[in-house]
Amino acid sequence: MTVLQEARTTPLQNVGRGVLGSFMVGAGTGHLSFARGPFQAQVPDWVPMDKDLVVLLSGVVEIGLGLSLLFDKRHRIPLGLGLAAFFAAVFPGNLHQYDKRLSAFGLDTDRKRLVRLFFQPVLMAWALWSTGARKALR
Repeated sequence: MTVLQEARTTPLQNVGRGVLGSFMVGAGTGHLSFARGPFQAQVPDWVPMDKDLVVLLSGVVEIGLGLSLLFDKRHRIPLGLGLAAFFAAVFPGNLHQYDKRLSAFGLDTDRKRLVRLFFQPVLMAWALWSTGARKALR
């Protein structure tokens, strides 16, 4: 069995994957609609694209990843790896929000913004665990 072939996941992992997929679809929907402004606060100034376009594109990616987590049973491991990479790729946005002291999503203090930084590795681990990618990489 290669690392990208399907590994069995437990019922708890399946629930975790469903929750994460639903979260991703919800967050992506927010990128495209009601939360576009707050998400723009997370786009670092050094990104060479319009902040609104970055938010829209990342929203499409989030919806696609979320739906894939929910419905694609054949590619769970690559999806887990891709989602973990996505969470790593957007981490500079969280750093930007902390560094520039930008309030969005109720993160209106330095402490709240700092605590959020530690949640990103949790999301990465959740993606790897719930898809079986963590076990496949071992």
